Amino acid sequence: MWLKNPVRCPYESYGNGSAMRVSSVGWLCDSLEDTLKVAKITALPTHNHPEGIKGAQAIAAGIFLLRTGHTKDEVKKYISYTFGYDLDRKLDDIRPTYTFHVSCQKSVPEAIIAFFKGTSYEDVIRNAVSLGGDSDTIACIAGALAEVIYPIPVEIRESAAENIRSFHLLHESDLVYYNKVVLPKKNKDFGEQGFRI
Repeated sequence: MWLKNPVRCPYESYGNGSAMRVSSVGWLCDSLEDTLKVAKITALPTHNHPEGIKGAQAIAAGIFLLRTGHTKDEVKKYISYTFGYDLDRKLDDIRPTYTFHVSCQKSVPEAIIAFFKGTSYEDVIRNAVSLGGDSDTIACIAGALAEVIYPIPVEIRESAAENIRSFHLLHESDLVYYNKVVLPKKNKDFGEQGFRI
């Protein structure tokens, strides 16, 4: 819709797409201030509603803070205070009444909670999917946070990369970006290897 519009103007979307696509900003920027600015810039073309911007900024900031040594608790306090998200809910309290939502305000906090309650990368993804609703987007957002502090199991990395390659959705430049920008900033204890190009 937006791309085919000759004017290509923003349309006040507060959807969760801005939060889903922002993870690279948290890896790329070298300060929290820049992270927040660039996250806003990435949201504006399609998600210029304040909630769309807020969702993108919350996720990018969470990634930046985690990768620069802040604890989950510190990140939780920052996101709760800065963005006003209620992150004290339990997954078991969310599941029974949660339905499909594409708005940032009704899916980004749930994704963040799924991350905070997880104990491994796979556990975080399982938490996110278990909520139902827009589970692929929620898992994408939660997984972006989880990747910072938990190693992605080799079998998941390889399977995902192979599936993406088979659909011709992955470009060499994507792998180069990950290998050159993200991988050097990740915890060396993970022993994670770069993608084969």
